[in-house]
Amino acid sequence: MSIVIVKMILICMFTFSAAIKWLRTGSMVQHWRQYRYPMWFMSVIASLELAGAAAIVASWLIPQLAFYAALLLAALMLGALHAHLVRAKHRPVMVINALFMLALSVTLMVIK
Repeated sequence: MSIVIVKMILICMFTFSAAIKWLRTGSMVQHWRQYRYPMWFMSVIASLELAGAAAIVASWLIPQLAFYAALLLAALMLGALHAHLVRAKHRPVMVINALFMLALSVTLMVIK
């Protein structure tokens, strides 16, 4: 898979994820309550997701940013796995997207 495709998927997915958190969609609020995190923390996570996506965009001009953006997004996905499986006790199927985004983030970190 081309690194450009990896970057585009990460940019789109994390921008979308940030948007639904900022918009406080019903499903996101429901999940956040299940995670037992304060609602203000949703905005923090959304901001970090958008910062990661923006850094990937900027990595076309400053290639070194790709590694740090991917590292940030991978850390967020590890947190998402914890939130789903440990805090909310969701079924494993609920983490498929987070696992995929984690895999793409790690791919971006190791492929230069």
